[in-house]
Amino acid sequence: MAISVRPGRGGSRTRRRRSADGKAARQRVPRSAHARWVTSSERRDPLDILGESAQRRVPALVPIWYGRMSLSPFAFYRGSADVMAHDLAGTPEIGARVQLCGDAHMNNFGVFATPERDRVFDVNDFDETLPGPWEWDVKRLATSLVLAARHNRLSRDDARWVTGTALRVYRGAMTEFGRARYLDTWYAHIDRRTVAAHSSRAETTVIEEAVRRARRRTVLHAFPKLVREVHGRYRIRDDPPLIVHYRSSADERQSRAFYDRYLDSLPPERRVLLDRYHVADVAQKVVGVGSVGTVCAVLLLLGDTDVEDPLFLQLKEARASVLEPFAGASPYDNHAQRVVVGQHLIQESSDIFLGWSRLRSRDFYIRQLRDMKFSADVQSLRPRTLLGWAELCGATLARAHARTGDPAFIAGYLGNRPVFDLAVTAFAEAYADQVEQDYAQLLRAIRRGRLRAEVDV
Repeated sequence: MAISVRPGRGGSRTRRRRSADGKAARQRVPRSAHARWVTSSERRDPLDILGESAQRRVPALVPIWYGRMSLSPFAFYRGSADVMAHDLAGTPEIGARVQLCGDAHMNNFGVFATPERDRVFDVNDFDETLPGPWEWDVKRLATSLVLAARHNRLSRDDARWVTGTALRVYRGAMTEFGRARYLDTWYAHIDRRTVAAHSSRAETTVIEEAVRRARRRTVLHAFPKLVREVHGRYRIRDDPPLIVHYRSSADERQSRAFYDRYLDSLPPERRVLLDRYHVADVAQKVVGVGSVGTVCAVLLLLGDTDVEDPLFLQLKEARASVLEPFAGASPYDNHAQRVVVGQHLIQESSDIFLGWSRLRSRDFYIRQLRDMKFSADVQSLRPRTLLGWAELCGATLARAHARTGDPAFIAGYLGNRPVFDLAVTAFAEAYADQVEQDYAQLLRAIRRGRLRAEVDV
C-alpha cells in the first residue's frame, strides 16, 4: 500500500544530501548483511533471561505467564521480547535512531478510536518503547509474520511472500516520507479511506473487519460483562485468577496521592472531564502475554447516572524497557512517563486519558480500557488476510519511524531495489527457527518440572 503525502519543497538539497549519506552507509553495512542470524556460543540461555524477568513479576501469576507462552511458538515470541532484545543487540545497524515501538510484533498493531471517534490503524503497545536502531523494530515485525504464517500452516513461499510484502511496503512508505514535508508526515494516518484509496482488496477487507469488531468493543458493551451490582453498589466481577479484588498495601492517603499525580500528568481539560466521575471500584486484571505477572488493574469510574455513564481505566505497571541494556537508559525517571511520551511520539492520536503516576516504587501508566480497540487473532488469518495485515503493519511502522527519525537517510539506505527486503526476510526465517528451538526448550522445562505452567484458556 502507499501513504499519500506530498513532496517537501523546502530544504530539498539537505534532504538529497541526507539521502546520499544513507546510500553511502551501504559501504559500512551492506544491506545483504541483515540476512545473517547464527546462534553464537556466547548466546545467553533464553530460559535464564525469562527466569530473571519472572523474578520481577507477581509470583502467583508467573505460571500463567509461562502457560500462555507454552501455547505456540508465536505466543512464546509475544512473551519473550527480552530474549530477542539480547539477540538484536548483536545485529548490524547503520546508526540511525528512531523512537522504537520496542515490541513491534504484528499483534501489537490494530484498530482503535481517536478522540474524534474515527477508527484508525496504528501501533497499540508501547511498554518497551525507547530510542534505538530502526532495524530492531523491522526485524521483530518480520519475524512475527514468519511465525504467524507457520502457525497457520502456510507454505514457505507464502510466508516469504507475506514477510517480503511488509518490508516492501515499509521501504516504499519510507521513501515517500523521505520526500514529504514534516507536517505531512506528522499528520499522515491510516484509516478506511486511506486503505481503500491505496491498497489491495485484501487490506480493505482486513481493516473493514477490524473496524467492525472494534466498534463493538466499547465501555457500554463491556459494562454488563465486567460489573455486577452488590447491595445497590456496582463492583467489578471477580474471575479468578484473571480478575480478582485484592487488599492493597496503600492506604487511602497514598491512593489519593497516586490518583492526583495521574491527574497532574493530564492536560487541564482532561482533568475537568475526569472530575465529573467518581471511583467505584478497582481490581487486578491479567492481560496479554508479555504483561502477565506485572501489576495490572482495572478502575471502574461512574458518572452521575452510573450504568449509563461508566468509564473503565486500565492501570499497567511500567518497568525498564527490555531494550535499555543495549540501547541506553531512558531519559525519564518514571518508566510510565517513558511509555506515555513514546506513545505520543509514535501514534497519530492517543487516548485522551493516557497519563502516568507512581505508587511507592512502582510506575504505572493509565489509559482507557475497551475504547474501540481491536487487534488480529493470528489463528484466524488466511493467506490473503495475513497479507493485508502485513501491508498495514509495514506502512504503519514506517510512519512511526519517520515521525521521530530521519526518513530521507533511511530511505537512501534502503534504495529502490528489494535487497534489504530479501535480507530481512532471510533473517526472519532463520530467527523464527531460533524461536521454535527456544520454545521447544520451554516445553521441555515445563514437562520436566523445572517450570510450572498454567494454561488458562
